[in-house]
Amino acid sequence: MPLEVQVVSPERVLWSGEAERVVTRVEEGGDIAFLPGHTTYLGQLGQGVTEIAQVGGDVIKVAVHGGFVEVSQDRVSLLSDQAELATSIDVARARAAKQRAESALRGADDDDEALGAARRAEVRLRAAGHDTDA
Repeated sequence: MPLEVQVVSPERVLWSGEAERVVTRVEEGGDIAFLPGHTTYLGQLGQGVTEIAQVGGDVIKVAVHGGFVEVSQDRVSLLSDQAELATSIDVARARAAKQRAESALRGADDDDEALGAARRAEVRLRAAGHDTDA
């Protein structure tokens, strides 16, 4: 029996469907994988790439920037503060955002806003399958 998965951002449902596995980053301890039959779980999403292995083999990648994950009775709900499907990420824009953030950090390593922008851009680039050092 597959998992019923839903990825929701404040604006809309980004993706909904059946999956064999979901791997996501949580604040409580790195990446976690959910398979059919997983026990009930509620956790805080970290910033990272979520991978949803669809029934049939395709993998959906999502750049996730916080929120919550809930698992119950083979249903996985990812409720994200900000999330983007890899297929909708503008790679040129993400690279430009990363460069702007890195420029801001050259003068001040303690700039939390620039650090956050750099991390968001890196996650977006990884989700889209692009090298974050390019």
